[in-house]
Amino acid sequence: MRTFDEIFEIAAVRHGGPEALDAKLSKPKTPAELAAMPEDRWLSVITKCIFQAGFNWKVIENKWDGFETAFDRFDVGRCAFMDDEKFDTLLQDTRIVRNGTKIAAVRDNAAFLLELREEGGVGKVLGGWPSDDYVNLLAMLAKRGARLGGASAQYAMRFAGRDSFILSQDVTARLIAEGVIDKPATSKKAMEAVQNAFNTWMGQSGRSLTEISRVLAMSL
Repeated sequence: MRTFDEIFEIAAVRHGGPEALDAKLSKPKTPAELAAMPEDRWLSVITKCIFQAGFNWKVIENKWDGFETAFDRFDVGRCAFMDDEKFDTLLQDTRIVRNGTKIAAVRDNAAFLLELREEGGVGKVLGGWPSDDYVNLLAMLAKRGARLGGASAQYAMRFAGRDSFILSQDVTARLIAEGVIDKPATSKKAMEAVQNAFNTWMGQSGRSLTEISRVLAMSL
């Protein structure tokens, strides 16, 4: 496995040099910033990533104001206690993408966020989860959340601003090239290997998961 500096150099050659590459990297929000993020905004970003999965992202983006209105600005209490009448109304609402299982996921994930209030709140739980144990955050989201397995949770964490990696096609290709995994990571053992590699690169560089993930993606 190459060092982070070696992979950074490969990416820099492809993207106009070290300074140009650094300019393309963004840093995650701090745990304090994430803890202060209102829970309705967490539900909003989680919902957007779920609806984008397997769909044209531009369509979801163009409709997003309609989603915000239809789901009561993602008020967690209202969404969690959505009754059948409200659900049926949403199934007919042209302001949103009318996918019943994904609409149900909004209700289920709102209930999940209510549960997290007893654990300190969604911002503290998701934002304060240690980056060197990120794969277990993803595992928790897959277990306790709705439709948050696979890439949806990864994108939700990235778009919320928390430190994260996304196992995109390019990141996966770099991890395979470095011998970390031999195919896309789906098993617990493979995800642990990915986490260990990222932890090594964090230790070598002092950079975040977010930055390292982007460098890996841009090294291909």
